[in-house]
Amino acid sequence: MKKHIFLLKPAIFFISILIGAYTVLWIEKVRPSDFGFYKDIFKKEVVIKKSDSYPLNTYGDTLTNQDMEIGKIAWRYFENNYIPETGFVNSVDKYPGTTLWDVTSYLHALTSAYEIGIIDTTEFDKKLTKILSSMSTLQLFNNKLPNKSYNTYNLAMIDYENHPTQEGIGWSAMDIGRFFSFSYRLMIDYPEYFPQMKKIISRWHIEEIIEDATLHGIGFNFKDKRMMKVQEGKLGYEEYVAKGYDLMGYDVSEALKYTDFIKFVKILGIEIATDTREVKYFPAYNYILSEPYILDGLEYGWDINSKELAYRIYKVQKRRSEKTNKLIAVSEGHLDTFPYFVYNTIYTNKEKWVCLSSDGEKTDEMKTFSTKAAFAWHTLFDDDYSKKIYEKAITLNDKNKGFYSGYYQNTGKINYALTANTNGIILESLRYKLMGPINRLWQTEK
Repeated sequence: MKKHIFLLKPAIFFISILIGAYTVLWIEKVRPSDFGFYKDIFKKEVVIKKSDSYPLNTYGDTLTNQDMEIGKIAWRYFENNYIPETGFVNSVDKYPGTTLWDVTSYLHALTSAYEIGIIDTTEFDKKLTKILSSMSTLQLFNNKLPNKSYNTYNLAMIDYENHPTQEGIGWSAMDIGRFFSFSYRLMIDYPEYFPQMKKIISRWHIEEIIEDATLHGIGFNFKDKRMMKVQEGKLGYEEYVAKGYDLMGYDVSEALKYTDFIKFVKILGIEIATDTREVKYFPAYNYILSEPYILDGLEYGWDINSKELAYRIYKVQKRRSEKTNKLIAVSEGHLDTFPYFVYNTIYTNKEKWVCLSSDGEKTDEMKTFSTKAAFAWHTLFDDDYSKKIYEKAITLNDKNKGFYSGYYQNTGKINYALTANTNGIILESLRYKLMGPINRLWQTEK
């Protein structure tokens, strides 16, 4: 009896260790760490199974007369919303504000319009020189990094409602990362302008963004009204923008990984990748939609993992269309009515096919067909469905204003919002058709 009692304590100790290890494993699965050795010990490396083939579109084609007409309509948006005093362009038609994300949309549109022959060298030089000059004078948030939003007329820092703010509203690691996709394009293809770009970036404290090779932005805590630094970027967006930092020489090796926080959700028989970092434990939603994957394809050319994940995102929309008998092309985008901006998603926060406003409110009645998503998917993939959504998208325009953001799925009414992002992606798509991904050293020379 005493012998059994003697063995009881080590047995309890051993069982406690097993229970503790299991508990840590369970916690890491439910609420994974951003750092620490537990992640490395218990995480099983995920392998993204590849498809047998992809209906990829070719590039290097001559643009048709219809392509050029489409490009001219898209460029008209930028002509109408250009501010000569600063060189900036409104992010939304007649709305005097912009973000660095939308600035990048304009810069890619400007360069694409030049490369496909819509504007001449004189206009390109004048407009590029002007905006780069203005950007070198921007007031920075905490004198460190670009504010999230600026007035296009006077370049004052503003909030998202276009109210002036002396303090600013923080910085976005996502927006800055996308801007770097253009910075690299300039460095490689237009080195004569790069001294101006260096002047801009030299003022920025990029070390404030990157911690442990991951990206951090300044967010607003609605509970106690404080600004706080948070890890920024979820699956899709995080890897897309990290490529910009990487090309500009910054170590973002952790942010580049597709498999560190990946999980799969079966939707209409297709394993769709999403992020284990749910909003319950980590700031910001993980929006699964077209945007980061189409931009990744157009601006960088997909790698082996992003190509597969993008194809699944495209394919599940095609399958949804077959099931509902409606054209499906989902992405983030502006609306012509309240709440004015939504994320129309395939999957968010454990819900399928949900539409959310910027503050996380469900707005399923505002689900839209996205013009820019349809254009980009048709540019990247070649099958009957991509042709079908493209044929619809090219009708959604005003020849004197540009392309509309899309139409509402429930009513079929046009979403008359006109934006830099929609028209910029259309011009990027045309440029891709002619020359391929923007940031490729081996692409066809101009």
